[in-house]
Amino acid sequence: MKNNKLTQRGLSDRLYKSFIYIVLIALAIIIIIPVAWAFMASVKQDMEFYGNPWVLPQGFYLQNFADAWQKAKMGSYMLNSLIVTVIALGLLLVIALPAAYVLSRYKFKGSVFWNMMFMAGLFINVNYIVVPIFLMLNNGDKAVRGFLGHPIFLNNLFVLALVYAAMALPFTVYLLSGYFKSLPREYEEAASVDGAGYFRTMVQIIMPISKPSIVTVILFNFLSFWNEYIISMTLLTKPGLRTLPVGLMNLMAAQKSAVEYGQMYAGLVLVMFPTLILYILVQKKLTQGMTMGGLKG
Repeated sequence: MKNNKLTQRGLSDRLYKSFIYIVLIALAIIIIIPVAWAFMASVKQDMEFYGNPWVLPQGFYLQNFADAWQKAKMGSYMLNSLIVTVIALGLLLVIALPAAYVLSRYKFKGSVFWNMMFMAGLFINVNYIVVPIFLMLNNGDKAVRGFLGHPIFLNNLFVLALVYAAMALPFTVYLLSGYFKSLPREYEEAASVDGAGYFRTMVQIIMPISKPSIVTVILFNFLSFWNEYIISMTLLTKPGLRTLPVGLMNLMAAQKSAVEYGQMYAGLVLVMFPTLILYILVQKKLTQGMTMGGLKG
């Protein structure tokens, strides 16, 4: 009787694992096929798109990437996106890391209020308030135009990066706070015995053991900033300041009438490539244990 129960349990475990593997393989196929198809289409000549779209390219027509980079100005758009993303991530980490550490590890007057404010920020979709943001910056430009003679808020990559950082601050603080709360108090106690202050403890003790959480925050926010379209399109109206998603949408609209599909898919690949490289570089940090070494409770 006992052997029958063990056999049934083993069979159910195998069936469950098989089901999980089938689902994971199906999801992987759903993700891989469109990405592989975009890469394959990016090296085709335009005449090859009039046949079977699933046929392998006759050769590697790399001129599509050169045309997308130079003629469609994707290189300039990518540089703008890189500048905005790096500045936004820098501002976000400089603000969010100390805020999350203090709010999660220390109790002080007003800490409950600030925690509630960051929690409330999770329910605000910045895409719904992009018009008030635009009007606020536009009014600011009207006010400073009399002093400086030119606007400084709209069509400014740094201001766009600042808006991105503010947009991501509630989620980032919430995610980091949840991780910081899980760390043993012995870290601070050991650092205090060694004579370390609050700032030194955060920089030299807490941040190094929080690398998996910080890398996760960087990856999520990089994807968000890199692929953002609505705010960038609203705040940057000059063609030379467009970010990559806005430039790609304009390229797709233009190439549909020009029937230069290879150049269009080359632009798509240029958008995807940095995110794929970043994920490959940080995937080990994303999958490893949340804490490594340190003190044992």
